[in-house]
Amino acid sequence: MPITRDELLALDAADPLAPMRARFTLPDGVIYLDGNSLGALPRATAARVAEVVTRQWGQGLIRSWNDADWIDMPNRVGDKIARIIGAAPASVMVADSTSVNLFKLLSAALKLRPGRMTILSEAGNFPTDLYIAEGLRDLLEQGHRLETATHDEIMARIGDDTAVVMLTHVNYHTGRMFDMAAITRAAHAKGALMLWDLAHSAGAVPVDLAARDVDFAVGCGYKYLNGGPGAPAFLYVAPRLQQSACFPITGWLGHAAPFAFEPGYRPASGIQRAQVGTPPVISLSALDVGVDLALEADMAAIRHKSVQQTTIFAELVAQQCVGHGLRLVSPTEAAQRGSQVCLAHPNAYAIMQALIARGVIGDFRAPDVLRFGITPMYLRYVELWEAAVILREVMESEVWRDAKFMNRQKVT
Repeated sequence: MPITRDELLALDAADPLAPMRARFTLPDGVIYLDGNSLGALPRATAARVAEVVTRQWGQGLIRSWNDADWIDMPNRVGDKIARIIGAAPASVMVADSTSVNLFKLLSAALKLRPGRMTILSEAGNFPTDLYIAEGLRDLLEQGHRLETATHDEIMARIGDDTAVVMLTHVNYHTGRMFDMAAITRAAHAKGALMLWDLAHSAGAVPVDLAARDVDFAVGCGYKYLNGGPGAPAFLYVAPRLQQSACFPITGWLGHAAPFAFEPGYRPASGIQRAQVGTPPVISLSALDVGVDLALEADMAAIRHKSVQQTTIFAELVAQQCVGHGLRLVSPTEAAQRGSQVCLAHPNAYAIMQALIARGVIGDFRAPDVLRFGITPMYLRYVELWEAAVILREVMESEVWRDAKFMNRQKVT
């Protein structure tokens, strides 16, 4: 039976996450389907940032490193994120960007597996992850190799020479999700270490790093954690590896006694050694608000709604847009799909620009994918109906052929 608008309104009325929408600032007339690139603004963020800027910085000045406990924010927020991703206390640090953290952890992993020369990743991994691996390989000049395989080939390609398997849990391009437990077991069975990128997972799908015996992980703060543009990232190191992990960037706040100002480097114990420089207090404060919201929302409820909404949206597109050449590239099986729906079309960029002009905000990923992120904390079911109708109207009218929609902007 076709899905009806009334059915979606009924789901909204019964939605236990519905009150969370009021906790975000969302513009009128916009259906926001891009929370997997940049989360919406929590209403409490502006006040928190103003407090940090006007009182803690403006009045407290440098005293706030102690009085407002700025110095421990990376650990404090890290412990909160640990609860979201199933990690033990003192195993997550907020620092730097996802790319920098990946460089740090990948380097540590290679050092922990001397004599093994292969970094294994997915051919369709987010490009920056592959770029980081290439750069580290070239920097070390020790004969390391970056090898890639398709999603389905990864487990069979893990071999005796594999030092680290580096994968993104949810693929940015298709939304396809790896079986974290199975891949991690396969890596460990061959003596390799496992490094997961949780950029499209943290806050969107259940993750249990400790239960899966994951070695290392990285993730960003600006997608489903709603920390704001350029929010600091996080890294995870399993407690069993923290004392043996050596990081390539040895900054003063990763020192055992940073304010002793010793001439030589002594690594701090535990996760603290993963920190490099001074934490970005203002952006960390914004991230803290988003993380608190993610903790407040039940992850089981988020995943349940995500599965429902991604399934419904894919069905609505098939129902509303038949004959217009849109091809679903996300998995049809919910267990294999993250919190996004991806459609392929030769004119995907122009179609997305036409949708954005109509108030349906998703994004485009080259060469031909329209990507729609599902953020259950603030996305209503009925908005999926409205988005599918607008997509149909865009396809039927072919308004996307207008030259203004063909002109590619710097950020797609």
